[in-house]
Amino acid sequence: MTHLNLTKIAAGALIAVALLLGLYAWALSRHTAPPAPVVKRATPEAAFPVVVATRLLPAGAPIAGDGLRVVMLPMRPSGAFSDASLVTQRVPLSDIGANVPVLEAQLSSGFAEQVAPGERAVAVHIDEASAVGNRIRPGNFVDVFFTLKRDGASVGPNAEITRSQTRLLLSRVRVLAFGNTASGAGNPARYGVGVHTAVLAVPTADVDRLGLADSAGHVLLALRNPRDPEALEPAARERAAAVVHSSSRVGRGDGTEASVQAETGVSLSELSAGTAPVRTIARPGPRPIRSVAGIEVIRAGQMQASAN
Repeated sequence: MTHLNLTKIAAGALIAVALLLGLYAWALSRHTAPPAPVVKRATPEAAFPVVVATRLLPAGAPIAGDGLRVVMLPMRPSGAFSDASLVTQRVPLSDIGANVPVLEAQLSSGFAEQVAPGERAVAVHIDEASAVGNRIRPGNFVDVFFTLKRDGASVGPNAEITRSQTRLLLSRVRVLAFGNTASGAGNPARYGVGVHTAVLAVPTADVDRLGLADSAGHVLLALRNPRDPEALEPAARERAAAVVHSSSRVGRGDGTEASVQAETGVSLSELSAGTAPVRTIARPGPRPIRSVAGIEVIRAGQMQASAN
């Protein structure tokens, strides 16, 4: 009997142990194992090439190549350059200190950079008729003609404009802007909408001539082929002064003659005549009177001499 009771007690103990082990296993299954620690590897710090000034770069002076160098920085500032050749000869708008990155916003850019040295950007008044039906585009080359009309109220030898005339003023001038559209910008479909001005790249010596022609007369732009190199040279203007105005002007095949004639111009009186230029015919002068000793007798229109 005692043996039977011991057996029951042992069995109950084993059952209890089994239950405890089951509860322990269930508790372990509810908790996930912690993640393995991540080992961080050291990564090299990123570096970017940036153009900086080697010395003070004054405003308004073109940047020389020796005033720039490229350094590696951990970050690239907005508007920075990575190639020094992109900055050489650019003009700072304000002073740039030494060892300071050169940024796009600090440099002269845009429309002013399109004006070549020795040229000036000048705006002239135009309309659809004087701008080839608004077919001119930025980057085209044009010849500039101007028309002066005589003022009826100013008649006399002291009048500045004694006769209405049209002449070639400048040849092969580059168009920088047409209306509000500059070269390489804008919608081409709207180039000719509401255009009242054109900006031309004019040699500095001709700015005053163009300004006077635009204010006192009417400017006409004649579109030309960009592959046509013929242009009126300054020396040709002196030759043009000796060319006689005529309503029948035919070029002589060398191209320059046509520009000289165009620079000479045509007046309204010549254009309205519609005839070839009048040529002056040399007429024989009066016959010399010969001194003859004696008496001169004129008979039937002939002179005869008789001796004393």
